[in-house]
Amino acid sequence: MVDLQRLSLNQATVQNWNVQQAVEGCVRHGVPSIALWRHKIAETGLDACVKHVRDAGLHVSSVCRGGMFVAPTAEERRERITDNFRAVDEAAALQADSLVMVVGASPQVPIVDARKMVSDGLAELVPYARKHGVKIGLEPLHPMYAGDRSVLNTIDQSLAMASSYPANEVGLILDTFHFWWDPYAYEQIERAAGRIFGFHVCDWIVPMPDMLLGRGMMGDGAIDNHGFRMAVEAAGYNGPIEVEIFNQALWDSDGDHVLATVVERFTKLV
Repeated sequence: MVDLQRLSLNQATVQNWNVQQAVEGCVRHGVPSIALWRHKIAETGLDACVKHVRDAGLHVSSVCRGGMFVAPTAEERRERITDNFRAVDEAAALQADSLVMVVGASPQVPIVDARKMVSDGLAELVPYARKHGVKIGLEPLHPMYAGDRSVLNTIDQSLAMASSYPANEVGLILDTFHFWWDPYAYEQIERAAGRIFGFHVCDWIVPMPDMLLGRGMMGDGAIDNHGFRMAVEAAGYNGPIEVEIFNQALWDSDGDHVLATVVERFTKLV
């Protein structure tokens, strides 16, 4: 059983709540940390978000998301770099543990070229993040997203990209939804020791109802979240554990009921 003090609510799990509602929900349910999404920060305003979090005494485990470096034109790529600078500013203001990177992909860009764009984008972003004291967390996504969301698709590949930078500046965000299938996952987690900046849990429903909005609550699918939690701890990660569930049925449900279930399943199954 994992200590409830490790739990962080990723705001995506209660998509219909704004930042203030999510913060207040965490307080009601005894959740000590929260991960905020940038579109929700924009809706509320950064200064107000900082105040909500600080007044509630919550810890910010991450800001989601930076990245999306891949685009077919140089102008679009430059706009995305500029937006990543803003993301760093937001993470710094919220004193987040890391800025999560979903690096991007495009059906208009060959995958080899896309990965070069990601590498080039990081080279511009990391010095800015360093200056502002923000850690960059690369999140490998399941290969089914390689055409439209991320061309970083395995822990091994993400480690290779992170290795160009100091371990305290660029690391990995490990989400069980994305790597649970990998027969080398446990070996790669061990290799990632010292570069694990975040750990996310949910479940893989069988059959999956939707590629994007089909994640399950822990215990409703095939993922051994407890086993992976033990593995990341053995690799030295003892920080917040985010519950991040993209699921339309959950979003349409009462947020307090969802959060109560998160707390119950987390303590029993993670």
